[in-house]
Amino acid sequence: MNLKQVERAYASVADLYIELFGTRQQVHVDDLAFIGRHLSSRPGTVLDLGCGPGHITDYLRSLGVDAQGIDMVPEFIAHAKAAHPNGKYQLGSMEKLDIADHSVAGILAWYSLIHLPPQDLGGVLGEFRRVMAPAGTLVVGFFDADEVGPFDHKVATAYRWPVDEFSERLARAGFTAVEHLRRPSDGTHRPHAAIAAIAADG
Repeated sequence: MNLKQVERAYASVADLYIELFGTRQQVHVDDLAFIGRHLSSRPGTVLDLGCGPGHITDYLRSLGVDAQGIDMVPEFIAHAKAAHPNGKYQLGSMEKLDIADHSVAGILAWYSLIHLPPQDLGGVLGEFRRVMAPAGTLVVGFFDADEVGPFDHKVATAYRWPVDEFSERLARAGFTAVEHLRRPSDGTHRPHAAIAAIAADG
């Protein structure tokens, strides 16, 4: 499944997705704290890539961050603009960002990398590194597991990652992991992980 197919899959369930996941109150408090801790002090623009309904972009803006949401699903961008009219949202693909080299202070990729097959992850992380300023911060959220593997996500096939292996993929792309967060399954939600990483100088 390519990203165009993922886009169509999310577009087909956009209203339900927004209802279930479209407010910051539906994000775990520990996740919001982790995101805010690593991205709220960044001087400059922070991109929320795969921003979905725009609620986490809006959360970052409430912390004083110059946050901009980008998503490939038109229904999500339309909702984000309507729900958060003072925000900055636009259509775009993380595979090829219309952003100048080394121009952003931070990137949030919160569950927006989960549908990438392992062989495609490096290219997207390389694009993140291209637009990231030296010492910029990347925060990613994903499904945790003991080994890399696909599973039947409700919208489109997704992939689980061990934290150590995802950190290694980040290192290959020029990022150094500085903190991670893990949360086991609670019987309703799958095991969760998040990593904050810093872009190498140069």
